[in-house]
Amino acid sequence: MAITKIGPKHQITIPQEAFQQLDLQPGDVLEVEVQDGYLRLVPQRLIPRDQAWFWSAEWQAREREASEAIERGELSGPFETAEDVIAHLHGK
Repeated sequence: MAITKIGPKHQITIPQEAFQQLDLQPGDVLEVEVQDGYLRLVPQRLIPRDQAWFWSAEWQAREREASEAIERGELSGPFETAEDVIAHLHGK
């Protein structure tokens, strides 16, 4: 167990072993939680607003569904032209 000290501006130094195990980088964001008298730091990955839709529960469910279909071999194509794609879609 590593020990660290709180500095005058409430800052702490994350011990190198923990820093490396969590693959942290300077500038990373940590969520701070107090649980049952303990301080818990949880690394967070921030998502740009214009990409947040991709990480919604609904979109991720559809991504999983598509990945499972691909694993089952449920694929179409490749197609030579856009017209071939449209003809294929009309045929479904």
